[in-house]
Amino acid sequence: MSPDAPGGHGPPDHGPPLDEGEAEDLLRGICFKTGPPRIVGVELEWLLHDRDHPRAPVPHHRLEAAAAAVRALSLNAAVTFEPGGQLELSSHPADSLMACVNDTADDLVAVRAALDRLDLAPVGLGVDPWQSPRRLLREPRYDAMEASLDRWGPAGRAMMCTTASVQVCLDAGEEEPGPLGYGRRWQLAHLLGAVLVAAFANSPFQQGRPTPWRSTRQSLWAALDPHRTLAPAGQLPPRDAWASHVLDTPVMCIRGEAGPWPVPEGLSLRDWIRSGVPRRPVLADLEYHVTTLFPPARPRGHLELRMIDAQSGDDGWLVPLAVTTALFDDPEAAETVYRTVKPLAETAGPLAAPRNPLWLAAARDGLTHPELGAAAAVCFELALEALPRMGATRAVQDAVADFHDRYVTRGRCPADDLRALLAPDRADGRYDPKGTPS
Repeated sequence: MSPDAPGGHGPPDHGPPLDEGEAEDLLRGICFKTGPPRIVGVELEWLLHDRDHPRAPVPHHRLEAAAAAVRALSLNAAVTFEPGGQLELSSHPADSLMACVNDTADDLVAVRAALDRLDLAPVGLGVDPWQSPRRLLREPRYDAMEASLDRWGPAGRAMMCTTASVQVCLDAGEEEPGPLGYGRRWQLAHLLGAVLVAAFANSPFQQGRPTPWRSTRQSLWAALDPHRTLAPAGQLPPRDAWASHVLDTPVMCIRGEAGPWPVPEGLSLRDWIRSGVPRRPVLADLEYHVTTLFPPARPRGHLELRMIDAQSGDDGWLVPLAVTTALFDDPEAAETVYRTVKPLAETAGPLAAPRNPLWLAAARDGLTHPELGAAAAVCFELALEALPRMGATRAVQDAVADFHDRYVTRGRCPADDLRALLAPDRADGRYDPKGTPS
């Protein structure tokens, strides 16, 4: 969820005022950078819990010590900490699935060891099962984000401070139509995305209570500011749709030299450019604005797929990374998976993700939903066939096969296990050495 961008988080860069036509041209030019799919990356968010007392809030000073310890490591990934103290590792773009897996796995060995020395554990759950939202980072951008999202209820603070995800980043795709074309991949992101929500749902508890959702995290995103978290609506071509969506979405805040930053209500970027009030926006404001949009799939040259709950265990994260990469980047799998999920558009209906019936069913029902369960079964089989062609090691193939056998073939998802493991009558709530609730 980190709003990182070339424009940065601080006061705006000085530069020429941004023209509306220029802004639209820039968005159209940079949102989908086309070419044969080759690069893959992953962003892993982790909740930080006391290793032996996971239900106890971790004091601020311990989280600060964890941040210092992790930042002192020599890692392949970039390290950030979220407003509630969640740890995020963002891999550098890798030229193959296995390069991404290996670099990230090496980083996690070092990170887990550093946290273990502080009696902390990185925990892969979509929503913290026990803690209430508690914002630790006090900076103008987070103050403004909180004020903006508070207009839509408590989901904003919960999203900022208690959620974690696996975000898979893939090339936009080829300019030409076909299974690897960027237009097809954009459609696939919004149909297969619901299948990924359902298969990897891993957040059925919030603040010590069971929720009606298997992915409470996805339900929080759906409850936020509907402009900011929706996919572009309508049937425009992807570049046109995204450019219009960015310009017509209200700005979250207007950065200044010092806080607090103004948080206008209902001021779209387009209107801000036209009015020039309270100041004329510049290129850095456009770049920052894009980072405050949180749709399920965000085009930033490449595709950020943002819909997957964080996964439990040392290696849980690599299953959604491997499955998603295989289904998007292997030409044979991509063609078949598109035909498999295309009928889900009828269930989705005209509303944009994640507020349409398909996505809500994925978050609520997981793979017990008949259409999503059937689609997931085909998707995982296709991924298992594609992974050897992509050079995946036997360990990666086995991890995907184990998940397939444990969950997909049974119409289950990790949330179904968590409902038993974290039931209110289990007072211990302890973790095994791999960081999985036990």
